Amino acid sequence: MDKNMKPATVAAHAAGTGDPQSGGVVPSLQPSTTFTRDDDYKLHRTDNIYSRDDSDNVRQAEEVLRCLEGAEETRLFPSGMAAIAAVFRTLPNNGTAIVQSGIYWGTTAWTRDFCARREIALIEVDADDLVAACKAKSADLVFVETPSNPWLKTVDIQAVKAATKGTVVVDGTAATPILTRALDHGADIAMHSATKGINGHSDVLAGVLSTRQADATIWGTIKADRKMAGAVLGPFEAWLLIRAMRTLPLRVERMSQNAQTLAEALLVHPNVEDVFYPGLPHHPGHVVAAQQMRGGYGCLMSVLVKGGRTEALAVVGKLKLFLRATSLGGVESLVEHRHTIEPHTGIPENLIRVSVGIEHIDDLIADWLYALD
Repeated sequence: MDKNMKPATVAAHAAGTGDPQSGGVVPSLQPSTTFTRDDDYKLHRTDNIYSRDDSDNVRQAEEVLRCLEGAEETRLFPSGMAAIAAVFRTLPNNGTAIVQSGIYWGTTAWTRDFCARREIALIEVDADDLVAACKAKSADLVFVETPSNPWLKTVDIQAVKAATKGTVVVDGTAATPILTRALDHGADIAMHSATKGINGHSDVLAGVLSTRQADATIWGTIKADRKMAGAVLGPFEAWLLIRAMRTLPLRVERMSQNAQTLAEALLVHPNVEDVFYPGLPHHPGHVVAAQQMRGGYGCLMSVLVKGGRTEALAVVGKLKLFLRATSLGGVESLVEHRHTIEPHTGIPENLIRVSVGIEHIDDLIADWLYALD
């Protein structure tokens, strides 16, 4: 498609994807793991040999994401953590990684273990101190998550990139490429758990990496490792992802609008201590978020109710529309008492993580007002 097409158009048309054989406007599903050769042992298609690295459905989904991200190349993985692991496996033994603290706990736990096994110096730094840390310490890799989960901290990507010579990788899961194109702000690699907002229907596990520079050495290493290690997405999951992404801009727009309205309503409630959401003017990262996020501030927020664990669990227990489940970015609204799940991470006992869906905002607000009474 024309590179000047807007994201909504790219997504609706799945970046021009269809089924040339039947003329269908929807791509066909091709589950084959291997592909035939003719009598002279020539491949019928030179780009299809074996599905570990050859899949029309995966390539089609990657093209949609590449266009939305404004990237040179994109690669899908079977989960967000698989994508993160692919990046960190490029680090040399005795290398150095600067990783933002207070991010998704799965990332933190895995990187700590991996870096310890590989004798890689791991420097964990709060979002507010990342730029200073990058200036003070030479690093091979800088890993950022913005907005962060569950603290909703924002990071100035451009400032981080200017402060380091290392590869800057940005986890933009909470924003999706609809709200933040990290590569436009200087990131070398944009990462997402496509399981979340990109898919948005809580039925696909996937991760994605996109690069600003396809000929970069690190990108070549990532691609080779994905192929040989077999960290690939299946064709059915890729097909579902394509279908889901056709409504991605609409979903993100609705969820962002709902989240903004709900955050404003909860902030003034007498039984709420605070709301962490980058769309609120009092949020410490609001100015940076306003510069980096376009069209809204995403679906994710954290609500601190007045009291402690007992009060927070009481609210969570009374909510009806907000389902009690882990994850974010789906069309259905979710809540999670994070301290119950991750008591070792310093999460306040009165914090409730909220993923706002596409339901009618009046119903969502009414659900919270009932639960807070």
